[in-house]
Amino acid sequence: MIVYFSYTADNTRRIAERVHVSVGGDIARLEPVTPYEGSYDEVVRQGQEEVERAYEPALKPLGLNVKDYDRIIVGSPTWWYKMAPVVLTFLSENDFTGKTVVPFMTNAGWPGTVLKDMTAVAEKNGAKVEHGHEFRFSSDSRRFDRMVTSEKELEQWISTLKQ
Repeated sequence: MIVYFSYTADNTRRIAERVHVSVGGDIARLEPVTPYEGSYDEVVRQGQEEVERAYEPALKPLGLNVKDYDRIIVGSPTWWYKMAPVVLTFLSENDFTGKTVVPFMTNAGWPGTVLKDMTAVAEKNGAKVEHGHEFRFSSDSRRFDRMVTSEKELEQWISTLKQ
């Protein structure tokens, strides 16, 4: 199972889809019940406030049941040096006992503690965590969708997920 949240340039979605094509399984986008709306700057302010208070927004149903999977690959963009609140909700609300969680994150040069935090929450909820990875994208606002991490590194990481 691959789940992800993606926002600005859909970079996290693109990584999740690449994994899905290569590894297979089911894929689902995490979506808050109340969507993020407004200008980019308004959503950035809202996101910062949510991260600072460890807010966990309600999520729309995934249409998939975590209990049906042994391995869950979870992708998050970096929001104010942390995982996106939507991903925090998903990791906090599920029991991962006996499951493997593979976290990945995208950022524009400021990774913060996303992988560490994702790992801690997943482990707290029973997961074995492995193969976490960071993918860096351009910090140039005109090129947010340009991946700085090499294609070779992405392919090598994906190959670890096929084993």
